[in-house]
Amino acid sequence: MTDNSRTDALLHPRMLDARHDAPLDGPCRSGARDVFEPAVNERAEAVREREEAAKAVCHRCPVRLPCRRHALADRIPHGVRGGLTPDERHLLLANT
Repeated sequence: MTDNSRTDALLHPRMLDARHDAPLDGPCRSGARDVFEPAVNERAEAVREREEAAKAVCHRCPVRLPCRRHALADRIPHGVRGGLTPDERHLLLANT
């Protein structure tokens, strides 16, 4: 068995509360991880459904905005981050 903690931290970083420097964990760090990353050979309809499910989790996440800022700043090319798909992040970055 391998230790995936480093990979998990890169994909879904532990955000810090700037006021208290305390970790803020979003729901993506616990149960709902499979909806945030694309599957191999995923069909277009399945991609849309998975991304909508991930966005629903992000919508109620307490660290959505710091996560979004991180994904944009680090130009993360895959997965839903901060409620945005890779295409949405690409469009935002292209228009800045």
